[in-house]
Amino acid sequence: MEVCYQLPVLPLDRPVPKHVLSRRGAISFSSNSYFFGGPAPRQLAKRRGAISYDSENQTALYIRMLGTYDVRVRSQVGFEPEPRGSHPYLYVDFRTLHSRPQSAGPVSARNVRRLLSFQRYLHSSRFIRGIPASNPLGYILDDDYTGQAKLMLEKVGNWNFDMFLFDRLTNGNSLVNLTFHLFNSYGLIELFQLDMVKLRRFLVMIQEDYRSLNPYHNAVHAADVTQAMYCYLQEPKLAETMTSCDLLLGLLAAATHDLDHPGVNQPFLIKTNHYLAALYKNSSVLENHHWKSAVGLLRESALLSHLPTEDRLNMEERLGSLILATDISRQNNYLSEFRTHLDKRDLCLTNGRHRHFILQIALKCADICNPCRPWKLSKLWSEKVTEEFFHQGDIERKHHLEVTPLCDRQSNSVANIQIGFMTYVVEPLFVEWSRFSDTRLSQTMMGHLSLNKQGWKEGRDKQEANTSRASEEQRTSAAKDSNSKELPQGSKRS
Repeated sequence: MEVCYQLPVLPLDRPVPKHVLSRRGAISFSSNSYFFGGPAPRQLAKRRGAISYDSENQTALYIRMLGTYDVRVRSQVGFEPEPRGSHPYLYVDFRTLHSRPQSAGPVSARNVRRLLSFQRYLHSSRFIRGIPASNPLGYILDDDYTGQAKLMLEKVGNWNFDMFLFDRLTNGNSLVNLTFHLFNSYGLIELFQLDMVKLRRFLVMIQEDYRSLNPYHNAVHAADVTQAMYCYLQEPKLAETMTSCDLLLGLLAAATHDLDHPGVNQPFLIKTNHYLAALYKNSSVLENHHWKSAVGLLRESALLSHLPTEDRLNMEERLGSLILATDISRQNNYLSEFRTHLDKRDLCLTNGRHRHFILQIALKCADICNPCRPWKLSKLWSEKVTEEFFHQGDIERKHHLEVTPLCDRQSNSVANIQIGFMTYVVEPLFVEWSRFSDTRLSQTMMGHLSLNKQGWKEGRDKQEANTSRASEEQRTSAAKDSNSKELPQGSKRS
């Protein structure tokens, strides 16, 4: 959220400027509107793109939803930050907007509810009372203002799915909305008799436990991996053989695979004697932490508490096995086993162990699939992960630790890191995945991988050429300055 303008009041019965209407993804509040008990506003549905707040002090706030970390609202004492939190709806303490010197008591829950979208309140009320809504996502997505997000969900199986845009349209709640939609579309809620209140609470807790300050390892990355996992689960070989339990675990593992990631890698935790490194004995430290955190949230939310204890424990173990497979230090072990299976042609997906192994490979592919996305998305992800690497390197340098080579901004560039990552990590895995699942999606991914790798090489070569040219010009300029200083001395001697 970001305050964009503070303008004179615009009552709801007057036209809204075009530059305000062009803003996307917001809601309209007014002390005279139906939401506050007054007459219904005229053509409210057309007023998309800004928050128009009409209060007694004649202040209008136009707020654009950007998904940043706080929202600032004008109160009588100035701007005060309000943390966005992890609630799937925008949370603003409206008491600051309604603060009056003569009112000392807190605002009632009924008045606060009126400030919310009526559609959202209607859906949430029906949901809590157990009345099925006509729109299964109605109590999560507001009908009035997230139509574009729901249109995107209809194409969630498209490899070009823009998770950054979806996250903005859902006000930073892409992981909650996407995962719930996939659970619903697969029929897992009914099949496993999941309590939807518990499921929603569980998903909100997952999203909350991702650290939003991480440039890369955050809830948006988890949502992107979950969407990629869904694409792989839709591939013919998997769609025809995966059981409902496999689908449930695959989506859960994707959503939680980096839960509570600290934004630094395992070697950093080890050399700083972090308690997690000691707890997990320097072995798959982060992955073990992600798994245990996920199990903790499953138990806290009681999402699977209605299942037999043996089944529940078995699912937790399988979930751990999937998350542990994302440990990049064990990449060669999984790749070698995968290649051996493909060479022998002995993969039988009616076998539970083989299906689980393919789920592990699919999750590994989803976790590092950014270089296989279209250039615009791939480049953005690459810049974010490199920013996180360099931030770790800055911390290491600041505290006089040995700087991890990959995290040294003084000796590395985004292009070099990405070219090496694609060549030695991504390409070998996706070549084998294409052997296993030779489909249009695999061809698309390999095509993007090749183009993106070439794009980074061209960018690197151009940067090196510019650097070389700048160095040459600097040397030439220095030589000219040196010659100009020597000439007067020579003329004196003559």
